[in-house]
Amino acid sequence: MSGSFLGDAFGGRGGSNAPGWPVSSIVEGLEQLRAQFEQKTASAPRMNKGDVRSAVLSLLLEQPMHGYQIIREIEDRSGGSWKPSPGSVYPTLQLLTDEGLVQSEESNGRKTYSLTAEGREAAGEETTERTAPWESAGSREGGRMTALPKAGVELAQAAAQVARTGDKEQVAQAVEILDDARRKLYSILAQG
Repeated sequence: MSGSFLGDAFGGRGGSNAPGWPVSSIVEGLEQLRAQFEQKTASAPRMNKGDVRSAVLSLLLEQPMHGYQIIREIEDRSGGSWKPSPGSVYPTLQLLTDEGLVQSEESNGRKTYSLTAEGREAAGEETTERTAPWESAGSREGGRMTALPKAGVELAQAAAQVARTGDKEQVAQAVEILDDARRKLYSILAQG
């Protein structure tokens, strides 16, 4: 019974004698890719110790900001791959204030943080020595791996669509393209 349901949904064309891709292969591939994608996107990339500090100094070098503005700015600049928690940003701001690098001013019930002269000097040195942490966030393990499984899932979905609605010639063309893509992917590994 479940075979006919999957056959109708994923290209088996409703019957066992109709042309099409093996339904179990398509479903299994989609499930593996989806599971890998969900696993990799569920965990945020692990940032190095001091990255929050570096990010805060870099942002405040540009302009004064409040805490949530800093969090949003880091998330935007990292392309969504890194969103520090308030539990890491606010203690960092407090520590920088205690060190005399940052000062805060309350306005409309909100603290806005800015760099002191000493803070500007420290931030200037920090930005010339290192890349901004949000620039490397997407290239770390978590950010790097999310794009590939997502592309794989989208490819598998397109293949399932061709299998479901394409004619015999279109299915043959799709198989050729997928075989070529597989060979090219393995050649990338062979080069390294």
